[in-house]
Amino acid sequence: MENKTALVTGSSRGIGREIALKLAKKGYNIVINYARSKSAAQETAEEIESFGVKTLVVKANVGKPEKITELFTAVEDTFGRLDVFVNNAASGVLRPALELEESHWDWTMNINSKALLFCAQEAAGLMEKNGGGNIVSLSSLGARRYLKNYTAVGVSKAAVEALTRYLAVELAEKGIIVNAVSGGAVDTEALTHFPNREELLREAKERTPAGRMVEMEDLANGVMFLLSEEASMIRGQTLTIDGGISLLT
Repeated sequence: MENKTALVTGSSRGIGREIALKLAKKGYNIVINYARSKSAAQETAEEIESFGVKTLVVKANVGKPEKITELFTAVEDTFGRLDVFVNNAASGVLRPALELEESHWDWTMNINSKALLFCAQEAAGLMEKNGGGNIVSLSSLGARRYLKNYTAVGVSKAAVEALTRYLAVELAEKGIIVNAVSGGAVDTEALTHFPNREELLREAKERTPAGRMVEMEDLANGVMFLLSEEASMIRGQTLTIDGGISLLT
């Protein structure tokens, strides 16, 4: 049987890279999607190939439906199948609600929310040919609670979680399982863009009941669990991995 194939958007760095590496260790061929740094994507590909699997590196801004079509066409042309789609790529403008402009809103919603809808449509077409598959999205606590400067991103992640529920029901008949993972603050490159980064890190370190911050591997482990056979009856859920900080008022 051919190796199964996984596409992880935004997988040249950060959490997406961690997920891609874990999938490669399980024997999946990996499609690495990136938007900016080709060198980072190539470095990730080289590390993944050390596990004896194949990679495909594709530059595509998933906020644009035409680029999504090109991405999935490349997947089909190269591997002929898709078994796992991890909707990880994210971006956004970090400003208070009253300072947001239309371009900020559109940019954030397109990459974080619209991308899931149109990627899921493409993924479903490929997965159905092989009897099904799994879709997992990355969300954050800002989808359900207030985070400073997080208005546009928080709303976009709330849309991801809602869409996860709808997709889980509508794609079930095709053998496709859909879920999401929501994380607390993780010290990634993306966090450097937060104007209140130090405040977020300090609060996470001091208040997380588990005694430490959430790390990238924690979220990647959550994704891998949702992709496992043991989680096959979990549908349309958002698994929160935050060390318990969201339990505090």
